[in-house]
Amino acid sequence: MQKQWDTSYEWKAVLLLSLGFGLVGLDRWIIAPLLPSIMRDLSLTYQDVGIIFGALGITWGIFAIISGNLSDKIGHRKILIPSLIIFSLASGFSGAATGLVSLIFIRALMGISEGAFCPTSFAATAAAAKPSRRGSLQGLQQSGFALFGLGLGPIIATQLLLVVPSWREVFWVVAIPGIILAIFMYFVIREPQYTQDGQALHETVGDSEKEKLNWLDLLKTRNILLSMLGLFCTMSCVFVISAMVPLYLENYLKLSSQDMGIVVSAIGFGGFLGQFLVPAISDLIGRKPASFIGFLGSSIFIWVFAHADATVFSLFCCLFILSFFSLGLIALLSGPIAAESAPAGLIASAIGLVVGAGEIFGGGVAPFLSGVVAEHYGIQNIFYFSLIGTILGMFISFFIKETAPRKIEAIETNQIAIE
Repeated sequence: MQKQWDTSYEWKAVLLLSLGFGLVGLDRWIIAPLLPSIMRDLSLTYQDVGIIFGALGITWGIFAIISGNLSDKIGHRKILIPSLIIFSLASGFSGAATGLVSLIFIRALMGISEGAFCPTSFAATAAAAKPSRRGSLQGLQQSGFALFGLGLGPIIATQLLLVVPSWREVFWVVAIPGIILAIFMYFVIREPQYTQDGQALHETVGDSEKEKLNWLDLLKTRNILLSMLGLFCTMSCVFVISAMVPLYLENYLKLSSQDMGIVVSAIGFGGFLGQFLVPAISDLIGRKPASFIGFLGSSIFIWVFAHADATVFSLFCCLFILSFFSLGLIALLSGPIAAESAPAGLIASAIGLVVGAGEIFGGGVAPFLSGVVAEHYGIQNIFYFSLIGTILGMFISFFIKETAPRKIEAIETNQIAIE
């Protein structure tokens, strides 16, 4: 029997999960605006920076795949709370790094724990959200990543540098909120008893069916495979730009650290709106057209940003719009499209597979390649790498199968009317 939707829990869970994913973004990206100082102190090169970001991305991707499948079996809480504590501590210990090797090891550990948190939190949001607002709430949850990590993060980092002895103390300051949030999650987050359709979770997938369902079979699901490929494309934009733009602005365009922090914050503020509004808009116009528009907008504004005047205002505006589209795509592809395309009982597995594959390439390989490009051909040429990815994404969008409940219902209504 279908129960009335628990709206109170829905909003409390989404709030905590949004804050949690916001801290994922903050702890992951606080390093970017600190890189000029870190590079000087630890004698790092652009290629070293690519390796540091790549190590985190690859471990994130691998453990997103593993933990997504694991959380479908053991539950969300056992993944969410420990991983939140671990990546917060890893963030703090980043400030204790003494060289390239130790920093790679610490950031790889952060990738393991954040990779575990990511798909599990998306699945927890999908379980808590009412179907009619799933896209909006999943977008809202994911938008915390951009707001805290890429929007407020650069401002927090560059301003803290004015009041703390060095970049090392900044990492310890941003580690504290995660421990506090883990306590709140312990008392609020509960295991889902119902699927997104309101049916009892254990009634939708019987034991015999569970034996037939293997998470590797998800690769045969059209939208899951296309979401993975689409995430490759948009992450080659998002993570290359997020990692390298602070260095591009300060070392190539010669902006001050504070001006750089203001410009880079546009990634977060634009991404925050995009991660909320792109999935929300897709609830209305459909997932497929929203995906195409997102890739088209990303392609246009990568080119515009790469040729923008070296002024804070013009750079901020271009980066804001670029981030709106590109981060909005991440939320769309890894959120509602992946969740709605997954077989019953494998939502976290599907999200984990999509996010993990995207992270391994977009968050792992792409930053490494961009570091090589920057080191050998000039940091101003990294944008062409991202542009190729977003153009390919436009073509991938044409093959996505529509999954938005409102859009599907409208199509079915029109078919009935015609008949």
